[in-house]
Amino acid sequence: MTRVFLVDDQALVRSGFRMLIEAEDDLEVVGEASDGREALARLRTTPADVVLMDVRMPVLDGVEATRRLLAEGNPARVVVLTTFDLDEYVFAALKAGASGFLLKDARPDELLSAIRDVAAGDAVMAPSATRRLLDHVVPTLPGEPPGRDDDRLGELTAREVEVLREIAAGATNTEIGARLYMAEGTVKTHVGRLLSKLGARDRVGLVLFAFEVGLRPDR
Repeated sequence: MTRVFLVDDQALVRSGFRMLIEAEDDLEVVGEASDGREALARLRTTPADVVLMDVRMPVLDGVEATRRLLAEGNPARVVVLTTFDLDEYVFAALKAGASGFLLKDARPDELLSAIRDVAAGDAVMAPSATRRLLDHVVPTLPGEPPGRDDDRLGELTAREVEVLREIAAGATNTEIGARLYMAEGTVKTHVGRLLSKLGARDRVGLVLFAFEVGLRPDR
């Protein structure tokens, strides 16, 4: 059973999420909070596997709540919820350690799938949403040539750089395999090596690293 904790300042939103999640046999809602500070307090005594965290809330926003939660060593994985006019907050939340993001108008099946994926250790980075998000944040990121900002880029093989560039474009493992003519299992191996070499926690970390060192997608 995957334990889900809901954080949103709108009671109606939390109620809707709760009804959707608790209709599933393998998911349960273990708690709720209306702001980041309340969430931190409750999560200290309420074990959760996945936290659905709204970005803009009173008292303490989702970015700072995510940062503090993970700094405390809480093992829960955070998925931030947003609309595109809050992209700058999402980027900050991802840097704070969130495992991904969802749009608030995501389909119910997308939300449920995201919860399961994150609980299994994956990152939620929907390709189309990722590309649009990065389109917004790229102008605010360093524009230095690849490798100037981080020596770790020089430790990657040419193939790993190709895979990293595809990840930065929001491509799935299946899409990467098709574009680079390799089996999906081989793609997963490359992703694993990238995570190890770059010290990234998940796929989100790889995307952030790629853009921070100036490794932009080709498309």
